[in-house]
Amino acid sequence: MRADPFERFKDLKENHCWQYEVRLRNSRKDLREIGKDEQWAADLRTDDFDFAYVDKTAKAQCAEIKAFIERHEFLGILPNRPTHRFTARLKNSGVLAGVVVMATPNTFSFALGKENRDIIKLVSRGASISWAPKNLGSWIVSRACKWMVQNTDFRMFEAYSDPLAKELGTIYQALNWTYLGQTSGTVKMYRDPNALEKGWFSDREFRKKSKYRRYAEAVGIPYEEWKKYLGKYTPKWDTMPYGMREKIKEQEKLYREGCECRIVPSKHKYCYILGRSKKETKHLRNLFVQYNPKRANLPYPKERGE
Repeated sequence: MRADPFERFKDLKENHCWQYEVRLRNSRKDLREIGKDEQWAADLRTDDFDFAYVDKTAKAQCAEIKAFIERHEFLGILPNRPTHRFTARLKNSGVLAGVVVMATPNTFSFALGKENRDIIKLVSRGASISWAPKNLGSWIVSRACKWMVQNTDFRMFEAYSDPLAKELGTIYQALNWTYLGQTSGTVKMYRDPNALEKGWFSDREFRKKSKYRRYAEAVGIPYEEWKKYLGKYTPKWDTMPYGMREKIKEQEKLYREGCECRIVPSKHKYCYILGRSKKETKHLRNLFVQYNPKRANLPYPKERGE
């Protein structure tokens, strides 16, 4: 398993983001593998690439995207619930040069009201190969969002930038996305001292169905009994016999207390709204202002580590 990004980059002194550091570290090998030089790379433009949507049934291409993220994206891992994948390939050769992966948001957003929570998609991962043009990332994100609007019911796209990784959200600023502030994401990260190879994780890890099964087994509740009370995403607490919930919650507390904990800054959050027509776009953007009057015109962050 790849080393945790915090461990890989915690000693980085340069004032650039971790993603750019990955690009620097990969640059010589990337050019050598394609048999080209820096001048060739400097002459590349986005017109030299083909954009494409990759269906989840295309197993070979999905595996290629996974390997690309592991090598070229600083987190080095796909999101938990990926749903849509997009690529940029060099024309003629078909060499993979960039990817964007969208996913189901970890929590519901009511930025457009509760009635529209299901039209929001998360831009969760994205990376470009080191020799790609600097604007290839924004080029893919822009086309991916337009493809989603034309081919699905999604109309609002959210993305995060991590100050811990010295990110500002440069791509989203270049695309004129709306900045929602630095109030998103966890402020605590945890690590199991008995499973250091799994790296740091957020508070959500404690509430996964697999973890609840572990808690139940720890207090002597067999799985055949426990699965009677499993919902789609979380346990059905209100249907459990008296005392079962308390025992499981206590076990969750003990596991949490046994983990290492570190404080991390909240993430920057951005969003972009687009409809199939100017009328739909205007309507949805007006809804956003209506529900978020204090977040509609926030200034972009400019200092790394803010």
